[in-house]
Amino acid sequence: MSKQAPLQRYEALMLTTPELTKDETVFIEKQIDEAVRKAAGSVISFERWGKYRLEYPVHKNDYGVYLLTRFEIPEGSQALKDLQTIFAIKLNLIVMRHMVHALESTASLAYQRPKSLEEAPESGDGRGFLRDHRKIEGLISAVDSSGRFGESTDDLEDDEDLD
Repeated sequence: MSKQAPLQRYEALMLTTPELTKDETVFIEKQIDEAVRKAAGSVISFERWGKYRLEYPVHKNDYGVYLLTRFEIPEGSQALKDLQTIFAIKLNLIVMRHMVHALESTASLAYQRPKSLEEAPESGDGRGFLRDHRKIEGLISAVDSSGRFGESTDDLEDDEDLD
């Protein structure tokens, strides 16, 4: 009898096109679920956070829909590579950006999701989702002090106009 590898928790944050349909959301969920189940893992949650105004355009879009999924797979599994392939080939027209992050096994899965434009269109201008909501744990802790993923060479202020 072989010993099964311990399970590792992950979360994937996806930024999709602003015109994301319910069918496309179901398709994304199904693709992730199939890859995780193939690796003898399980999906813990799949949530549509909603539509947000982006800090800067991504693929010429000023808005995007965020999706968050959390799953468990055996350590050393092929599933992470399979998910990268799925994002690069099957979902490349829908998912503009994605990020997969390993979670601490003891970390709480609770978080406070900010209101989306669909839920609270009157609140502020909707800019800088990641900058304004740093208190969300997990993936959001990977955002630097400027509110952007990774390094940025853009030194312009938010409201500065380009001539």
